[in-house]
Amino acid sequence: MSDARTRIDTLVKSNDVVLFMKGTKFFPQCGFSARAIAILQENGVKFETVDVLADPEIRQAVKDYSNWPTIPQLYVKGEFIGGSDIMMAMHESGELKTKLAPSP
Repeated sequence: MSDARTRIDTLVKSNDVVLFMKGTKFFPQCGFSARAIAILQENGVKFETVDVLADPEIRQAVKDYSNWPTIPQLYVKGEFIGGSDIMMAMHESGELKTKLAPSP
């Protein structure tokens, strides 16, 4: 496993909610990342972010890791959820809130 893939695997498995995005949660660098942050904040969940613009190796490796071509990418409890459009659809249906709820 490459170093970048190992780092991604560690991040995904050691954080309940992690968002690979362009920019940071305080300064998103694209509209899709900003929308993803807003959705997570609206759900009141604690989450980590990874700025793929700061690390080109991670930027490509996360696409390979998930087999998903775009950024942002959300992982919840080790499971790949999708990008901002999927997050929005799940948020509107209430499914995301259920996924984000603490495990019993």
